[in-house]
Amino acid sequence: MSQHENPYSTPQFTADESGEPPRQYEPQGDFKPFKSIWLSPRRTVRQIISTDPTLHVVLLACLSGIGETLDRASMRDLGDRLPLPAIIAVAVILGPIGGLIGVWIGAWLVAVTGKWMGGKGTSETVRTALTWASIPSIVASILWIPQLLLLREELFTSETPRLESNPGLIVPVLALSLVEIVLAIWSFVLLCNTIAEVQSFGSAWRGLFNLILAGAIVLVPIMALVFTVVALG
Repeated sequence: MSQHENPYSTPQFTADESGEPPRQYEPQGDFKPFKSIWLSPRRTVRQIISTDPTLHVVLLACLSGIGETLDRASMRDLGDRLPLPAIIAVAVILGPIGGLIGVWIGAWLVAVTGKWMGGKGTSETVRTALTWASIPSIVASILWIPQLLLLREELFTSETPRLESNPGLIVPVLALSLVEIVLAIWSFVLLCNTIAEVQSFGSAWRGLFNLILAGAIVLVPIMALVFTVVALG
């Protein structure tokens, strides 16, 4: 089979005698990225980039931002200071904005640091990798619905009298939390693979190192500043 016939090959461009701009290769067949990303992340992101690197990027970034905002609100016991409706409103309104900003800045950092490793990804293709790898985490966000039905505002408070007075809730809550953890881990595994693909790395381990390097660019200066302030104080 030639490369043009392979639906998972890299994009191909051809020029015709009319002098028209080359057209991007479009894959054939029934392509279901929301399904294939779970077990074939590299092939999936390769095909998305070959057709439309912006495919659902904004939507996925917004949905991911909502889930991340709810997670942070829960970890910081935001319910001790705000009522539940306000927390939900903050997540729905500000979550998407935070998600978009995080993806755009994160993609730039990963693209820049990836070039230091010989990577070939651009900010655009890295955004594709970041957002599509977040599918399991977005699915995990759906589990907030049954958790809210079980615990209500106690999901965001330091005290949990409802849970303490109903031991039967512990099992379903723990089960839902375990599923969330598994999905979060799998999302990170996908991320290492999708980054490796867009950077043309042969190994997902290099994708992991690219992510660590990008994170270090942000964390190291912050830690240095904190240590300096503490030392001077």
